[in-house]
Amino acid sequence: MKPHIVATLTEARSALDALLSNPQALAAIDAAGDALVTAYQHGKRVFSCGNGGSMCDAMHFAEELSGRYRNDRRALPAASISDPSHISCVGNDYGYEAIFSRYLEAHAGAGDVLLAISTSGSSKNVLAAVKAAKEMGMVVVALTGRPGSVIGQLADIDVCTPGGQYADRVQELHIKVIHILIESVERALFPQNYA
Repeated sequence: MKPHIVATLTEARSALDALLSNPQALAAIDAAGDALVTAYQHGKRVFSCGNGGSMCDAMHFAEELSGRYRNDRRALPAASISDPSHISCVGNDYGYEAIFSRYLEAHAGAGDVLLAISTSGSSKNVLAAVKAAKEMGMVVVALTGRPGSVIGQLADIDVCTPGGQYADRVQELHIKVIHILIESVERALFPQNYA
């Protein structure tokens, strides 16, 4: 067996153990779940954005809320900012940095929640979305991978999951956090599914 297989899994386990032993990060995950629940209880919506693998995570987050996670329940209003026609239009007319913020201007409002995903915590278009969301009165939950990042500092809640030297470890932790957030929403809004 190639040695990198065990080394990779061991590194991933170490990253998860580090998250488990980080009370600040665990408290942020709890607070983020509460923010989502509060928004839904008040008839608000949830949006998500990110680049590359983080866009895929943003899409996964939204479809698990609007579709189905573990059990049958009503659909929840959630959308990832990932429509190719919107992205190409805004990118062409206003620049790539505006692709997420422009979408929020069109569709979001005060009290809605933005899940802003950036492993570096410094993606310019995610940062622009965070700034726009704050100006609109949205609640911003950042999912980042570097402590003290600019996006994390601007967010209402920064769930920071450092995973090591590379972004893939961070993304592995991000998907775990995303699943916890979805389960937190379901447990609060549909407790009968977890009886």
